[in-house]
Amino acid sequence: MKTTELPRWASGFVLPVLNLVSALLVAALVIHLLGESPVESLQILVNSAVINPEGLSYTLFYASTFVFTGLAVSVAMKAGLFNIGAEGQMYLGGLGLTLAMLACDATLSPWLLIPLGMIFSALFGAGWAFLPGFLQAKRGSHVVVTTIMFNFIAANLMNFIIVRYMIPEGDQNPASRVFSSAAEMPRLAEWLPALGDTPLNISFLLAIVALAIYGVMISRSSWGYQLQATGLNAHAAHYAGVRISRTIIVTMLISGALAGLAAVNSIMGSTHYLSLNFPAGAGFIGIAIALMGRQHPVGIFLSAVLFGALIQGGFDLSLEKPNIPQETFIFIQGLIILFCGAMEHLYAPAVLKLINARKG
Repeated sequence: MKTTELPRWASGFVLPVLNLVSALLVAALVIHLLGESPVESLQILVNSAVINPEGLSYTLFYASTFVFTGLAVSVAMKAGLFNIGAEGQMYLGGLGLTLAMLACDATLSPWLLIPLGMIFSALFGAGWAFLPGFLQAKRGSHVVVTTIMFNFIAANLMNFIIVRYMIPEGDQNPASRVFSSAAEMPRLAEWLPALGDTPLNISFLLAIVALAIYGVMISRSSWGYQLQATGLNAHAAHYAGVRISRTIIVTMLISGALAGLAAVNSIMGSTHYLSLNFPAGAGFIGIAIALMGRQHPVGIFLSAVLFGALIQGGFDLSLEKPNIPQETFIFIQGLIILFCGAMEHLYAPAVLKLINARKG
């Protein structure tokens, strides 16, 4: 019997792989037009980002941040909300973390200081997501519009706060003072020396835990049922007893908290101070990760690692191949978003036809 819908394995695995391959083929064409060998370039990228232990460590470091921003977008998507504000929420999360560190890093032990920083980053990220969620739930304001506007507000607000209040006297760098060593996340190289002198820290393990909690909550809890029911059909969910307004607000709070937690890896795990524009687009990359990973824990993880590899491998590739500028990999990220987002069902008819043909 012929089917009219793709099975789960096809929509969750085959389509993302086909879309990724398509994006990489277009990228290979661009690299060829730049006068370089796509095959050789791919070998350099893979060796730098995956095979080399130190390069892999950097890949996983970047992926740790992307897991949290990908989760932030995915949670909202499950409720039918498109949270484009993870960038601003991560920015405010970094502010909350920094305020806690500046106030307490001289007095508290790492066992208290690090959890305190995580709590404040989550609270500030959630707080920045609250108003867009409230306006969507109570006033019908579209969350896409409000969250993207809040990104601009966050950028200007942080610029004002950092420049006006946080730069140490006599310092020219637009950043807060460096935290004490008590505020540094333990690095995994302390237990695995082969990883080299890299910033990969226990935030990576926290990201894995967050993925596991997300997977269980979405698929095994009544809250996850309410969340997905709201996303699939808000009217039907309302008649089933789901309080739509509360679900939207709570979802945005959780989404903002996850985006805020993304700041922990970047600040407490690497720089150890708050600087201008530290999110560096991680919130927007989270959108691509959620789309490509199909809001599934395994998909989110693999997508985060892929984007981490593109950043790490792209940096080394641009050094070895001057004809390939660093901006090429921003272009590749855009291609992945294009194929996995706007064109995600490009191959669906062909795949469905092939499945039906095999059944026949």
